[in-house]
Amino acid sequence: MKKYKLLDVFVPGGIPEHTYVTRQQRRLEEQIGAANDQLCKLVTVTGVTKSGKTVLTNRVYPRSQNIWVDAGAVRTEDDLWSFVLHGLGGSTEVSSESRKESEIGIEGHLGGEGSVPFVAKAGAGIGASHSATRGTSQVSKLTLSPRSAAVLTLRNRHIPIIIDDFHYLDRELQGSVVRALKQLVLEGLPVILIAIPHRRYDAVKVEQEITGRLEEVSVPAWEPEELLEIAEKGFRLLNVRPHAGVCERLAEESFGSPHLMQEFCRELARRHGISETSPQSRDIENVSHDLFVEVAKSTGKVIYDKLARGPRARKDRIQRGLKNGKTADIYQVVLLAMAHLKPGLTTIDYEALRQSIRDILADNIPTVQEVARVLEKMAEIAATDEASAHVLDWEREERRLHIADPFFAFYLRWGVEAEV
Repeated sequence: MKKYKLLDVFVPGGIPEHTYVTRQQRRLEEQIGAANDQLCKLVTVTGVTKSGKTVLTNRVYPRSQNIWVDAGAVRTEDDLWSFVLHGLGGSTEVSSESRKESEIGIEGHLGGEGSVPFVAKAGAGIGASHSATRGTSQVSKLTLSPRSAAVLTLRNRHIPIIIDDFHYLDRELQGSVVRALKQLVLEGLPVILIAIPHRRYDAVKVEQEITGRLEEVSVPAWEPEELLEIAEKGFRLLNVRPHAGVCERLAEESFGSPHLMQEFCRELARRHGISETSPQSRDIENVSHDLFVEVAKSTGKVIYDKLARGPRARKDRIQRGLKNGKTADIYQVVLLAMAHLKPGLTTIDYEALRQSIRDILADNIPTVQEVARVLEKMAEIAATDEASAHVLDWEREERRLHIADPFFAFYLRWGVEAEV
């Protein structure tokens, strides 16, 4: 039996080789690959965070053979084009050579047989001539901007370019990048932008000259049966047999995220002492409650804590009494109310959130305006936090809160409960 390492089988956040699931019925790979068939359209791959967009795109356009730019590492436009140039092995310097030549002629008359360097045998009265060329060359160098050099090299090399986490770029830079790549797209160069469907991504849509040249591939959240394929493939390679309901429980708690499913499967195997393929078949009978608590600590806690701190305040915020005997300020109260609802990737109606606040507070219930203001500030913090994906969005007019990040939703369900 061939042996597989646990770390190679379940790969949360990485590129899985053994537990990759094609989701063939959705034809996602086919749609993304169409950009390589002279589609002449800008392809956008969108979906909620941790839905497998990058893994999917890498499957069609491997990093080793294409130009990938991770927008999270980009600070300026020159950074972006420099990354592209580096991937292409290009340079901002373009050289050209010009040459001047002159010809010198030599002519002679041979009077009889003799040894002449360029004639094997010569007879009387035969004329011969020889010419030599002398020349001088001049090399000119032109220095281009990173943008111009990158676009020129892309045009010459025709290698697909993929920009991951395109939503991390600010609106102005997004528009500039699209304008620079527009003509190459029309010439058939495959250009793929990977992003979450968020307002900061609107620059592509408002660039008028690209209208009608967009091909959007939407990556939906995973269905439970699709997530189950990850567990089935991986545990089979490890010679492990989970009992009925074990993998289903993992899929249920994954909030449609293959990343979380990979995380759960790895942690479950690790807790049973499995680090590689077992020589004998191993059974796993159940999933313990604390597995989810442990995983939660390494997922959404960072952004939760950032939202709980809120914006910098000039004075200490009012502490409100909780029914469990503890106290919390209004930012912490709103987050605890979200956790009390145990939401998934869902939309929370404002009135439901208000009722949840009443359920956890002993006194000093905040006003409608106070809660709305906190939600607006939280949405701003989430939208500007470069270390996180878009976790929530507040629609003020509709009075609805959208939770968009499975890690954040998972932490609300499991991580907060363990700490309160």
